[in-house]
Amino acid sequence: MGRKYLLSIVFLLTICQQFAVAQGRSKFGGRYTDPFGVLSVTAGVGVAYYMGDLNDGVNMKHLGLGPSISLGALYRLTEHVSARGELRFYQVSGDQKYSKNYQNNLSFKTLNPDINLGLQADLFAYNRQSPINPYLFGGVGVTYLSPKAKLNGTWYSLPELTTEGVKYKRMPLVFTAGIGVSIKTTQRLSLGLELCNNFVRSDYLDDVSTVYPNPDQLPSDIARALSDRAPEIGEPLRQPGWNRGSAKSKDSYLFFQVRGTYLIGNRAQNQERKKTRCPKF
Repeated sequence: MGRKYLLSIVFLLTICQQFAVAQGRSKFGGRYTDPFGVLSVTAGVGVAYYMGDLNDGVNMKHLGLGPSISLGALYRLTEHVSARGELRFYQVSGDQKYSKNYQNNLSFKTLNPDINLGLQADLFAYNRQSPINPYLFGGVGVTYLSPKAKLNGTWYSLPELTTEGVKYKRMPLVFTAGIGVSIKTTQRLSLGLELCNNFVRSDYLDDVSTVYPNPDQLPSDIARALSDRAPEIGEPLRQPGWNRGSAKSKDSYLFFQVRGTYLIGNRAQNQERKKTRCPKF
């Protein structure tokens, strides 16, 4: 009787041990880590491309690319989904002398910040520890519009000049969507590539949207000169009401970046790392 009792206890202890081991391991092998609350910091650098009224297609010789940089963080919610937030800076430009509407001769350059919050969905689960992990993401944020144009060697800020007779909002919403791939290089550092399109809820990223205004309603000679630049290339003045741009579609800007993600982890992971550090001598 005592022997059977002892065997039953050993059996139960074995089952409990196996259950505990299973609970502490992921289904992919390796030790399981609760993904919720795992924090990573991100950084990216690359190029930005403008799509709006001053280009009418992709001109490979004159893309008008500018730099883009980003700093942000990922806060993991589930095995596949993380919240993400970023502060970004980008420069884009456009010039109609490279487009079908070259006769209007409009151009701009802008260096803008933006901030956005969203979600990122990884293809492979966090505890799978996949060396290559593609993902999709989307979000919403705001950007600050600051288009400028050059006249006689001097750069002028365009929003204050109301070149279309319109005082537009300089902090529009931006909806972001993109795709990327992350490649694990060390236990805590991943590098990757990301393509991101940013849809602005404004048509004035380039200061061009609708029609030529009545020049008498503009605030200064500089405003009139930058509103209608056709005479600079020998074209006649545009009549009020002629198309200066098209408000049917909003402006957007595209990012292509090389990105780094550094895993900080959560409290449990940090405590585990402290336990496994080599002792100091």
